[in-house]
Amino acid sequence: MGERSSGKARLIDVELDDTVGRATPDVEHERAVAIFDLVEENSFQPVGDATGGPYRLKISLVDKRLVLNVTREGGDPVVTHMLSLTPFRRIVKDYFLVCESYYQAIRSATPSQIEAIDMGRRGLHNEGSQTLMDRLRGKIEVDFDTARRLFTLICVLHWRR
Repeated sequence: MGERSSGKARLIDVELDDTVGRATPDVEHERAVAIFDLVEENSFQPVGDATGGPYRLKISLVDKRLVLNVTREGGDPVVTHMLSLTPFRRIVKDYFLVCESYYQAIRSATPSQIEAIDMGRRGLHNEGSQTLMDRLRGKIEVDFDTARRLFTLICVLHWRR
């Protein structure tokens, strides 16, 4: 999906810790796709890291917090950040509701109705991505497209079906 980003300010690997839990095969597939898309194209730079990457990211969930453990390519630690998931709760919930409406609409709605729902879905996804960028500000610099891919991964972490 797109050209692999070059340079040092990027992720080369993303791993989900066992604390994330496992889900159905379909959800596991969606998680793998989200990780693939993120690794394939991203811009990721921990603030203040003069040595640079490329980086590996291990994601955990601890006490309803997203733990982002960043290491260098060889495994040397760089930084660990914890982000509260509370600011994402409403956005993720609304996003799932709109996605469900979208999948239902595909079966019976007019193209203009489907397009309207899809615009709402994309708007919520953008809102979640911007919230993530805001929460990472001063910690990890990411571009908007990388924030979108990370937000997608946050969403599929919550998807249990």
